[in-house]
Amino acid sequence: MSGSASTEYTVVIDGKPQGPFTLEGLKGMHIKPGTFIRKPGMADYKEAHEFAELRELLGFQYQQTAPQYFASFDQRLLASVIDYFMLLMVYVFVLLLSFLVIQEKGARISVAITMLPSLPVMKFFYGVFAESSKAQGTLGKKLLNIKVTDMWGNRIDLMTAFGRNAAKVLSVLPFFFGYLYSFLNKKQQCFHDMAANTLVIKDRLI
Repeated sequence: MSGSASTEYTVVIDGKPQGPFTLEGLKGMHIKPGTFIRKPGMADYKEAHEFAELRELLGFQYQQTAPQYFASFDQRLLASVIDYFMLLMVYVFVLLLSFLVIQEKGARISVAITMLPSLPVMKFFYGVFAESSKAQGTLGKKLLNIKVTDMWGNRIDLMTAFGRNAAKVLSVLPFFFGYLYSFLNKKQQCFHDMAANTLVIKDRLI
């Protein structure tokens, strides 16, 4: 920690940057894990718990899932809309290919209607494999910088992802209350998140 002793830290206090302070000078300042701090050369502020030397000095633990990291309902909804739009494009492409073979109008309509239920099935399996992958989320989630994790912010396995997506029926019935429940939950979990012990988190905002 000797290399950090001479480092100067800027601290956000009551919404205003103050300092610089030395590492020793931070001891009596009532620094909290969520206090925003910046060192020279950093483009943005980070929370105190993200600095190894401050965790050592002040006894903090690294918090991967602090409250401001939980994805909001509107972010999750938009991610789902993006995913369904992408899958709809795949559905239309496959449908057009089938029309090259099927010429009769009635048969085309029948195929289009028959194939329509494949969309939620595709979404289910896509969600399972995407959420358990290294990306930890579908394309929609990736575009919005949100991802699915366990309760400690870690990547989930395939079985957990399967259970989470299967449990979405709990959030849909009745009247999508399981999704709306995220407004009442401090960690913004829907019913299927609670059933699978998962979170949807986002990048830190500052």
